[in-house]
Amino acid sequence: MKAIDKDEAAVVIIGSGAGGGTVAYELTKADIPVVLLEAGPFLRNEDYVNNEWEAFNQMAWLDPRTTTGSWRIARDFPNLPAWIVKAVGGSTTHWSGATPRFYAHEFKTRSMYGRLDGASLLDWPVSLQDLLPYYDAAEIKMGSTHRHGRPPLPANNNYKVLAAGAEKVGYKFCATGPYATNAEPYDGRPASVQDGFNFQGDKSKAKWSTLVSEVPKALKTGLLDLRPESQAVQITHDDKGRVDAVLYIDKDGNLHRQAARLVCLAGNAIETPRLLLMSASPVFPDGLANSSGMVGKNYMRHTTGSVYAEFDQPVRMWRGETMAGLIADESRHDPDRGFAGGYYMETLSLGPAFMASFADPGTWGPEFAGRLDAIERTAGMWIVGEDMPQESNRVTLNSTVTDQHGLPVPNVHYDDHPNDVAMREHGYQHAEELYRAVGAVNVWRTPPYPSTHNMGTARMSANPADGVVDGFGRSHDVPNLFISDGSVFTTGASANPTLTIVALATRQAEHIVGQLKAGDL
Repeated sequence: MKAIDKDEAAVVIIGSGAGGGTVAYELTKADIPVVLLEAGPFLRNEDYVNNEWEAFNQMAWLDPRTTTGSWRIARDFPNLPAWIVKAVGGSTTHWSGATPRFYAHEFKTRSMYGRLDGASLLDWPVSLQDLLPYYDAAEIKMGSTHRHGRPPLPANNNYKVLAAGAEKVGYKFCATGPYATNAEPYDGRPASVQDGFNFQGDKSKAKWSTLVSEVPKALKTGLLDLRPESQAVQITHDDKGRVDAVLYIDKDGNLHRQAARLVCLAGNAIETPRLLLMSASPVFPDGLANSSGMVGKNYMRHTTGSVYAEFDQPVRMWRGETMAGLIADESRHDPDRGFAGGYYMETLSLGPAFMASFADPGTWGPEFAGRLDAIERTAGMWIVGEDMPQESNRVTLNSTVTDQHGLPVPNVHYDDHPNDVAMREHGYQHAEELYRAVGAVNVWRTPPYPSTHNMGTARMSANPADGVVDGFGRSHDVPNLFISDGSVFTTGASANPTLTIVALATRQAEHIVGQLKAGDL
């Protein structure tokens, strides 16, 4: 591992997840030294424990946060608006592995959906055509099943129930992927052992993450200075408004300054705007790179909900991969359904501990106990669809609550848009119909969990007044500042976001390499 002097103006990446980890490898592969700051520890796969709550407490970002708004999370999980990871690899060590692409129309929602009251829809400054080669590269990098000759994962029982229901109700697009967990050995990673526990870490390394792929590859180049347990607290700039350093706090509470030639910020859609807002200065009084006033605004988390179904015979949904397949029929844009955009139905299983916590928070009694008693005979799915961006849904600094370093915590405010409510209800109804079509004796709905798909708080825009970064994730205000995570999403689309984050990060890294070699950065 290369040690880079703190006074050396380096390329500094903040965050080692899907975006930051990808950019780190792509730059080091191009012979560019990188300092990678990660707020969390360097957990290895062998450190993971296969116990739901123990693993959650081992990996999750549990620093204090606050929550406001009418979404149910503010009532059920007020200190946990997001379910993400604080460790090397970021939330790629927690994600399910689903890798669907965005559709062409999802990059042009303002043009396609029209004007929706209360929604701040905007066309992306990039198109599907722009991203096609990077989607290919990301799928090959991640080993997505069903893509580029990669074999599918075997169907587990949870998927077989889903597929049987899909056939009964007439859905046509149902498969066990695409999914970035190996069905056979690939890229130095083994085949899945179908252990049913990759949602909170994957001990086997069959599931792609930057922890098992990009970070080790970057370290092998000898050009990566990886600094775990290094919490970035401010990005500073020179008198010309160009980034010149990152201030960070180590595990012992000591403050350090790393000089920066350029910065790629990939702290997830909550920590990224928080850091920009904490980096306010006389030149940027409302926050770094925030002349548009859009930093923190248009927070999205996908329209979600879960449906579980009890059957007469055992399903044992926890066997095999957690998200072992999906139905894509409802992911289309069809306003005749009563809402814009679409959603996926994806298999999901929770163990007894998480089912008790998330099935219907706050409930108890015979009905609730019956759900736990029936867990062996239960199948489950997650509804995940496009939520509408709204400027009022935003991440701000809470001036009255501070973290362990005495810094203001992020407050996450969210209200469902009427379009979100209509989509969720449609998903619930059709999921119930699907399960009843194959003999479910009981079906119940579960409200949204703390957010795992966090997007949109530093969005891309063609016009600098409408967003924070351009089509390459480069700040409209600060020429040597890039945003490299899901914060840049102009809209959320219906697909799980990780594949698109990796594709955008790969494209961004290629752009940065070109700019550096041309002397433009």
